Amino acid sequence: MITSRFAILLAVLLAGLGSIFLLPQQLGFQPVGIESELPKMVGGWYGQDLAVSDKEKSVLGEDKGTSITRKAYHNGIGYEIIASIVLSGEDMSRSIHRPERCMPAQGYTVIDKSTVPVVLPDRGMIRVTRLQNVRNTPDEDGKTNSIYNLTYYWFVGHTDTTDSHIVRTWLDMKDRLVHGYNQRWAYITVSAQIPPGAEIDPRTQKVIDEWMKDFIKQLAPKIQKDSVQIAKLG
Repeated sequence: MITSRFAILLAVLLAGLGSIFLLPQQLGFQPVGIESELPKMVGGWYGQDLAVSDKEKSVLGEDKGTSITRKAYHNGIGYEIIASIVLSGEDMSRSIHRPERCMPAQGYTVIDKSTVPVVLPDRGMIRVTRLQNVRNTPDEDGKTNSIYNLTYYWFVGHTDTTDSHIVRTWLDMKDRLVHGYNQRWAYITVSAQIPPGAEIDPRTQKVIDEWMKDFIKQLAPKIQKDSVQIAKLG
């Protein structure tokens, strides 16, 4: 029985390694399915450019074609939403990251994760991943302060959009192996802080969630091109 299982495992491993030789030697790039610049206005939110650190550029591999755009958006009552677009370059393994990987490096712990549908006006529906995060920091008196954050993200290729890193990876592998091209994926994040004390107030959290989903509903049609397929309603 052990010998049989080992033989099956070895065959699967060899098949996987062998498929590497089937990959095209020269991958073509599909046209980018997203605008690389964020709009100045998103509904009633006004955006201002935010600088991207040299460390972040180095981690994401900007020198190999990766581009990063980030803006801070404010509404009329002083609330802030930060939006980012990371457009992958040649090295997909470096330039496309899930927030689940990046958040711990910023001191955050992911405490809740879910998939949220967002209906786009006259276009259909996209699914985005919602993360609730917390970072604990001590003050001068040694007291621990908890900072809560909400982050939404999704991926956009030339024709596909998905909230799942696993699905994106599968589509990327299929495109490279079967079609011989790279969709050159983009990764969009929309995040905001939860005001102190609001983490225990479900009504305030609901208001912030609705603001962010409405922001995404207005942002996505501005940055996603017509080549991107969106799930139809009904």
